[in-house]
Amino acid sequence: MHAILATLGYIFSPDRQRVLMIRRDTRADDIHYGYYNGLGGKLEPGEDVVAGMRREIHEEAGIDCTALELAGTVSWPGFGRDGANWFGFLFRITAWTGTPLDGNDEGSLHWVEIADILAGKLPMWESDRHFLPLVFAEKPEAFHGVMPFTDGRATSWNFNTL
Repeated sequence: MHAILATLGYIFSPDRQRVLMIRRDTRADDIHYGYYNGLGGKLEPGEDVVAGMRREIHEEAGIDCTALELAGTVSWPGFGRDGANWFGFLFRITAWTGTPLDGNDEGSLHWVEIADILAGKLPMWESDRHFLPLVFAEKPEAFHGVMPFTDGRATSWNFNTL
């Protein structure tokens, strides 16, 4: 399978009760428009996933990651534009330096209560609700999942932990 390699990070507040998320609200043609999401993006050629995650967080939030944990991986066959396959490395960013930006070219940044995310109180990809409990688990385990998409909707979700 050919896939776009990407990172997706969830930046925790010092008390670990909130995460910094982007609300994609700047481009109406964005497939994520109006949704809250973690920060991240495509890896650049020759870049490892940790360097890519750090770069994306710096570019999108203006902060520098000092501690990250791999939460897991998700394969999203058919997720992207024109049915492109994506493969994401999901991270918990548990320590960072700097002052987060208010927003960037893709949207506004917000500190969001983890409890509100898990309770479904925010507009987001419905499919994210399957893996976010694993990312925000009290005793997290690395997970590796697959979530095929057809016509912009997840058709199933399966995962394993180590």
